[in-house]
Amino acid sequence: MNEFISRRRSKAARIGILTLALIFLYLPITMLIVYSFNASKMVTVWTEFSLKWYGVLIHDDAMIRALGISLTIGLLSAAASVVIGTLAAFVMTRVHHFTGESAFMLFMTAPMVLPEVITGLALLLLFVTLGDLVPVFQERGIIAIWIAHVTFCSAYATVVIRSRFIELDVSIEEAAQDLGAGPVKVFFLIMLPALMPAEVAAFLLSFTMSMDDLVITSFVAGPDSTTLPMQIFSSVRRGLSPEINALASIIIAVASIGTFIGWLSLVRKQKRMEADAAKAAEEARRERERLKA
Repeated sequence: MNEFISRRRSKAARIGILTLALIFLYLPITMLIVYSFNASKMVTVWTEFSLKWYGVLIHDDAMIRALGISLTIGLLSAAASVVIGTLAAFVMTRVHHFTGESAFMLFMTAPMVLPEVITGLALLLLFVTLGDLVPVFQERGIIAIWIAHVTFCSAYATVVIRSRFIELDVSIEEAAQDLGAGPVKVFFLIMLPALMPAEVAAFLLSFTMSMDDLVITSFVAGPDSTTLPMQIFSSVRRGLSPEINALASIIIAVASIGTFIGWLSLVRKQKRMEADAAKAAEEARRERERLKA
């Protein structure tokens, strides 16, 4: 009886701690979404339900332009980071014992631990120096921001893709080479499909980090290349506005839909794998029964 009561208390304690954690994490987000439908200009005073601020957001040219710049830079940064991360991970896992191996791994992952202020200042000095030689860096526009984002996003992409590289079965690649496949064919037909989940994860992580970056972007951005985080930060400094709540609600909705679609795809893939395994087991059982007969 005492053991039963103890287990009930332990279960209740776990549920209570989990509930408090979820409230701590999601209550501010819930309040933000609720007040995005508030008609009042005061973000903490509820008056009536309204879609007013969503309409204001749609007609805010500065915010829409900043969103377009952030999406462009985010997609380009994620694509470049995945390519660089794949090449770096390949070198780390398939090219063994080369000169400077430790230094290569250090420099590829260093942006992950460096303070963003230091990284932004270093990139700013670099672009100011290059501005005298390369005209495109004089105004420090989208290209400069893209290079800066690739600098730190590629480090995270390398870590994600490298972890998948380590799990790959090298014997399959060796078998393909023994059958006459060249290195390029082995990579695109054998390795790349196996790496695809990590490639997608690295792309999404890099895109999210690029869209979210403020500190480094503030150092290297020019007057005509304001990104969405910079626009939001400048708007909040002038005072809280329900328009920001509306924008944040839309971003949360898009991210939630994307996460749900990814989760649904994963569940369907898992069910297909379980169904294929059950089908294979059933066929093996029938084959054994046929051999016995």
